[in-house]
Amino acid sequence: MQPILLCTLNAKYSHASLGLRYLYANLGDLQTDAKMVEFTINQRPLDIVEQIIAHSPEIVSFGVYIWNISETTDVVTLLRAVRPDIKLIVGGPEVSYEFESSPLQPLVDFCIQGPGEIALTQLCHQLRANQAPPSQIIAGVQPDLKSLVLPYRYYDDDDLKQRIVYVEASRGCPFKCEFCLSSLDKTAYPFDLDTFLAEMDRLWHRGLRSYKFVDRTFNLKVATTLKILDFFLERIDENTFLHFELIPDHLPDTLKTKIAEFPAGSLQFEIGIQSFDESTQTRISRRQNNEKSKQNLAWLRENTQAHLHTDLIFGLPGEDMNTFADGFDQLVALNPHEIQLGILKRLRGTPIIRHTDEYQMVYNPAAPYNILQSDCVSFEQLQQINRFARYWDLIANSGRFEHSLPLILSDRPFWRFWALSNSIWQHSQQTHKIALPRLFKLLNTIVPSTLDVDAGTLEQALLADYAKSGQKGEIPFKAGMTQKQNLAANARQRRHLTS
Repeated sequence: MQPILLCTLNAKYSHASLGLRYLYANLGDLQTDAKMVEFTINQRPLDIVEQIIAHSPEIVSFGVYIWNISETTDVVTLLRAVRPDIKLIVGGPEVSYEFESSPLQPLVDFCIQGPGEIALTQLCHQLRANQAPPSQIIAGVQPDLKSLVLPYRYYDDDDLKQRIVYVEASRGCPFKCEFCLSSLDKTAYPFDLDTFLAEMDRLWHRGLRSYKFVDRTFNLKVATTLKILDFFLERIDENTFLHFELIPDHLPDTLKTKIAEFPAGSLQFEIGIQSFDESTQTRISRRQNNEKSKQNLAWLRENTQAHLHTDLIFGLPGEDMNTFADGFDQLVALNPHEIQLGILKRLRGTPIIRHTDEYQMVYNPAAPYNILQSDCVSFEQLQQINRFARYWDLIANSGRFEHSLPLILSDRPFWRFWALSNSIWQHSQQTHKIALPRLFKLLNTIVPSTLDVDAGTLEQALLADYAKSGQKGEIPFKAGMTQKQNLAANARQRRHLTS
């Protein structure tokens, strides 16, 4: 039999597709004829098509996401041209809604919308039996999670050694934040915990030490959360690293106590704040207790060694520069290790579209569908905030400027960094490929005049930061002085451990 190929284009090689492995794990008797083939968006479409055709497949499916829709369309266009006999199937979040306007719609035979584990297997059986369904759109079936075959055995040894391994103890989300696809879920569905932990134990014994949980609401059911944390505490070693997404306002004392037991470098929490503005939260149907969220963030920062990666979204309907700046400053005051400043995206199918006319929201028509302007924020300001986000990542989130950053931010973090960001852009006309020595030199040149910081004080702070940066040779902003000692850790998180 000609094989069935399950394909996707990952953003990076280091990202191993969990969804692809779920589809493969649940193919049943079709599995012997099926193969998983992962590519990256950086590969040439012609090369991808050549590799696909080399398998002489009968059926090819693609997992389609916001990060690969453009590249997947290029691949499918070529594949349809050179092998029109192949049955082409797409599925995934990017084609589960508004498919009639997708560039893939005229190119593929079938589109599975929603969960694909059951629907793909059924469709492949139908195609093999020459009983193709009459409709291009196939409705996905919400599976009973107890009946799903878990996919973790299909992470191979190279995946465990070289790639990010994604796992999930639950699916779905009970909250209704309108910018998020999870708002369309009815609730959160847990996997059987004993079965899940048995799979995690098998991965542990195969050598895996870095687990990235994709659960949207990891701490929703505290009893389950505690059991998972206990599982890892019983096994923890110096290489253990766990990533979880937390609800910011739900951190009971029992969970706090457990989190505090983990050593430095072993826990990372992604905590979505998105906005501290209450009217914005109400407008987008986001339920969040701001005071409780602040208390929990402060407690985590002061009493645990967990790495805190927090999220804010710029461009939400009705939120202007001043209200966003106020929320940003509130979050900076809580001192998380990282603040990821995201730009609002209109994901296909999300309810955020209901605000488009009232707030004059204009979105990029191409992926990633980012907001371009609104009645509150101009196009020029959106361009500036994109640069702000990039420079913030280079300077604040990197952990490289522990001594200099307080001088930069002072008592008005957002607006001072806004001014710095605009000055860096004027001097460099770059947001990427700024070498670290050049960045130090730019800050030494720009900060004193732009932010009224004493030049000597700044220089001493930059020297202290440069000493920890790992750079060697002549210090770019101090002629004749060299840096010989390499004091920096390799990973960004390690640079935050002492801060």
